[in-house]
Amino acid sequence: MSKETSRREFLGISTLGVVGAWASEERERPAAPRIAPGNETPKLGSDISIWVTSDEDRFALVPPSRWGPAAGTAAADQIRLDPSREFQEILGFGASLTDAACYTIHQLAPPARDQLLEELFHPTRMGLSVCRICVGASDYSTKLYSLDDGEPDPELTRFSIEHDREYILPVLRQARQTNPDLFVFSSPWSPPGWMKFNGTMLGGSMRNHYLPVYAEYYRKFLEGYAAEGVPIGAVTTQNEVDTDQDGRMPACIWPQEYEIQFVRDHLGPLLAASGMAVKIWILDHNYDLWGRALCTLEDEKLRQHANAVAWHGYRGTPDMMSKVHDLYPDVEMHWTEGGPDYTDPAYLTDWCKWGATFSAILGNWCRSITAWNLALDERGQPNIGPFPCGGVVTIDSVTKEVRRSGQYWALAQYSRVLRRGARRFGSASDAADLAHVALKNPDGQQVLVVTNRQGARTVEVRLAEMAASVRLKANSLTTLAWR
Repeated sequence: MSKETSRREFLGISTLGVVGAWASEERERPAAPRIAPGNETPKLGSDISIWVTSDEDRFALVPPSRWGPAAGTAAADQIRLDPSREFQEILGFGASLTDAACYTIHQLAPPARDQLLEELFHPTRMGLSVCRICVGASDYSTKLYSLDDGEPDPELTRFSIEHDREYILPVLRQARQTNPDLFVFSSPWSPPGWMKFNGTMLGGSMRNHYLPVYAEYYRKFLEGYAAEGVPIGAVTTQNEVDTDQDGRMPACIWPQEYEIQFVRDHLGPLLAASGMAVKIWILDHNYDLWGRALCTLEDEKLRQHANAVAWHGYRGTPDMMSKVHDLYPDVEMHWTEGGPDYTDPAYLTDWCKWGATFSAILGNWCRSITAWNLALDERGQPNIGPFPCGGVVTIDSVTKEVRRSGQYWALAQYSRVLRRGARRFGSASDAADLAHVALKNPDGQQVLVVTNRQGARTVEVRLAEMAASVRLKANSLTTLAWR
């Protein structure tokens, strides 16, 4: 998480005018090859299921609309769909189970914990299917720790995941039991302090001669977690490679040449030799570092081991991800961090900001969206960093009451309807103040998510010679689904 810019400033980039511009630009980009063409035109009179989050509703099923013949003249507010233009496949939606998030969830009594994890992860409920975890401490941890603390230990004789056995691994195992398809990826905030020039996990940079040892450290982490029933599907090289956070939290600056060398010469070959089917995602930092991502991907040997970029949204704009996709269309994009501040007066009601943000992220080629801390308390704790992050849900430290953020409800409008393997398809509108994204589930169901930050209005959804009239509530997110 980039603390140079607040989350409220980050959310400001998702203005509807910019989102509309991205949607227009998308029409000019070549679509990915079609995979499974089929009957994509709904039947005359068939229903469109509709779920709404607004000032009065929270993911509420409302009366359906129906497909009918399109009129000769277009409506003022119109969204045009083109299923023949297919783009990226979706991995899923989720949030980060940091040390702090797992601790907060684990403080619940078992029945309440079971109920919350069922709500969040079960495929018939929220259906969260992607989860980010930390290798050692992040700023959202109960204490500062690595998996090998103390004096230099290049043989890693002290390596241990014992800290994680108390509450991190139990929560992760229960989440995986609730959703067996949960995809878990991991990010380190800092190597052990003895691998760095400053001798601490707080800020600083890596010592080059420890790169092979650090690759082995990561391999031992992956093997240890797999043995505990939590296999890891992907790793990022470093949380936020381009900042040390002024030494205020676990962090580590990684020069570009170090990241390339680490992946190309050490971590990638080691994982391959170990037979681990674990992907490597580079960067794990803000949109405005798209130039660094391009330069890193120029190394062909690196791309043999790393074929994905992880992005944060605190600086820059989502269209910067498309700059990388346009030059490397086979490289995957994943959005790996962003969340609200608990001090924001709109913490519970900013679903439209997040809905528009998620549309823009998906509209610029991301295959997954992972929010920041899944759960924290009412003061954004536990937290060893000086930052006011809020959880996707807040669990009161005294009453254990669960409150759901605006970001939670925005995620619900996507994760409760879309499935892994969904594929984004073409959508366009001349209404710059409507954010939208269209996808097709693997079973052929088509889905459209629309964000309306203005007053109540009626929008026409047009698909070939068919059209449907849909009433959008003020300050609302609306998900439509049909077959």
